[in-house]
Amino acid sequence: MSATSEAVHAFWVAGRPATGEGTFEVTHPYDGRTVGTVSVPTDAQVEEAVAAAHGAVAAFSATPAHVRAAALDHVARRLGERAQEIAELITAENGKPMKWARGEVGRAASVFRWAAEEARRFNGGEAQRLDTDPGGTGRLALTRRFPRGAVLGIAPFNFPLNLVAHKVAPAIAVGAPIIVKPAPATPLSALLLGELLAETDLPAGAWSVLPVANDKMPALTADERLPVISFTGSDTVGFAIQRQVPAKHLTLELGGNAAAVVLADYASEQDLEWAAGRIAVFANYQAGQSCISVQRVIADAAVYDRLAEKIVAKVRAQVTGDPADEATDVGPLVSEQAAERVESWVADAVAKGAKVLTGGGRQGASYEPTVLADLPADAILAGAEVFGPVLTLHRVDGTDAAFAAVNDSAFGLQAGVFTHDLATAFRAHRELEVGGVIIGDAPSYRADQMPYGGVKASGTGREGVASAMADYTYERVLVLTGLDL
Repeated sequence: MSATSEAVHAFWVAGRPATGEGTFEVTHPYDGRTVGTVSVPTDAQVEEAVAAAHGAVAAFSATPAHVRAAALDHVARRLGERAQEIAELITAENGKPMKWARGEVGRAASVFRWAAEEARRFNGGEAQRLDTDPGGTGRLALTRRFPRGAVLGIAPFNFPLNLVAHKVAPAIAVGAPIIVKPAPATPLSALLLGELLAETDLPAGAWSVLPVANDKMPALTADERLPVISFTGSDTVGFAIQRQVPAKHLTLELGGNAAAVVLADYASEQDLEWAAGRIAVFANYQAGQSCISVQRVIADAAVYDRLAEKIVAKVRAQVTGDPADEATDVGPLVSEQAAERVESWVADAVAKGAKVLTGGGRQGASYEPTVLADLPADAILAGAEVFGPVLTLHRVDGTDAAFAAVNDSAFGLQAGVFTHDLATAFRAHRELEVGGVIIGDAPSYRADQMPYGGVKASGTGREGVASAMADYTYERVLVLTGLDL
């Protein structure tokens, strides 16, 4: 029985479809129409899922690598086969334009494919001879990694499929049972992913997908049978979880206010066209609802005026409208409430002296791609993550000032640096207080196999398939004695 073909979408308890006693509606951010009705698990069903995950830890960890890899390969293949259907579902529940929804499906398929490859390589172990000292004569250490226990994966609304994939695929690769809690606004993609997982031979208890209400989460995050939590979302919620369960192993991906730095050597017309185009696109893709969307442009005074003119022109060229339209670049935010918040933050900046170079209007959940200059330091936008299609321009004198401006932030997720100078690129890598430095492009570039995460208020731990696999596991050493080495 398909969870996505029913009038009420089922959830998944220990690999089986189930329905609870209540429901909630999922609505399209663009026009408000209902796109799905989702069943809510009861407390007893949540307990069943947790108990099954906890009980499956030993057996799932011992599952042969080929079983886990085959399941991951199957999901990757099925995502490709159903790509258009899933992209339409992402657009319906999230509001992102179809071009970006298709890209998300492709990325999620790649995450599962990479996880299958990593599963085949995982846990071969590292041998270390110990006879470097007399007391270690005849001894050999073999270090392997084992799951810390069952994982609670809490996913956000902005990438309702791919960021669920980043929780689930590494867990399956290492044999760690996982319970996924999708965002209330966008559960449909995660529930459809459950359909694909149900087609595999993974053992019962290896995975569950539970659309639990946010107010029910404290009990779930506190449950000692779920010793690992992988959370992607706001720093407010993430650090609240950290304070609640300080003894648990946490991966927290909490966002940022990413900066794109354009230095004086990046001065040709071709250079500035490229930089302005990348900045305009990645300040507004996903309607700015990405943790690494460009929020701040920090430009050397030598290029600032020409760059600003080009950025404004390219932002104005971004096509807004119905996300189902193939021509649309920028769709709505996830809700009208989110757009109203962005509107209020821009109004706060303007009231304090900022200048609107383009945009600044709202219609329902849609907010115009907006560029601001002369942002005062006391504006909300100066320090917070806007999570909307708003870009601020900042003029600086020299590389020292540019890098200091990047670091003058509570966040530290990624930064982009447009420069041709190799020494400056290595300096940026050394000095910028972020989890990733992208040279010659916007900070929004992410390859799903690379380590991804931040410092400061941007969180702790790393996503990326191999990095998450390491995060979900710990090293255990076996010492063999009496060997003739």
